Amino acid sequence: DAFAAAGRPMVLSICEWGLNRPWEWAPGVGNLWRTTGDIQDRWSSVLTLVDLNVQYSHVAGPGGWNDPDMLEVGNGGMTPNEYRAHFSLWAMMAAPLNAGNDVRAMMDSTDAAKLVREILLNREVIAVDQDSLGRQGMIVQASPNETQVWSKPLADGSRAVLMFNRAGVSTTITADWGRVGLGASRGKVRDLWAHTDLGVIESRYAATVPSHGVVMLRVWPVK
Repeated sequence: DAFAAAGRPMVLSICEWGLNRPWEWAPGVGNLWRTTGDIQDRWSSVLTLVDLNVQYSHVAGPGGWNDPDMLEVGNGGMTPNEYRAHFSLWAMMAAPLNAGNDVRAMMDSTDAAKLVREILLNREVIAVDQDSLGRQGMIVQASPNETQVWSKPLADGSRAVLMFNRAGVSTTITADWGRVGLGASRGKVRDLWAHTDLGVIESRYAATVPSHGVVMLRVWPVK
């Protein structure tokens, strides 16, 4: 009530680390709620938090978001592929993108600083996270070799598609348009990390995805 009476927009972030099942009561009370324990700057931590947070996609929507904790991009504990995967997964989950690195160092001329800028300032990936439809992405394909395909519906009728390789070796992953819910047998495809249009592709798209890496697409249905 006090927030509503403040006369200006305010955000209420609820943090009790998911201990009291906030996905059951926090929507409508706060704007974001932690679903996990604290993140650490290592790959195993990212996987643990993703596996927890993805379970609650049904409660996320405009004004209320599942929060798997801040970003670790640029803190030095993971590889470039792992940091791109980390940022992409948070965007697919419509999670708050709270930078957890030293932003003062981002303007340095080093290769490390350039990598951090490339990731945290990727407008096309940020647009997926902040899409006005407000849907959290879900896993639509998974295989025993630790590969996944995620799909996130977007307001303009397109789909964000994430091809995610959790394994320790490079693997070819195929995203099937029917499984991602495109609603058409052909899709106009753009690679959001390469910033490249890939043209109209029939039925499915296959790519070699590096270990602990992703290929992230935006796909528009072509009737």
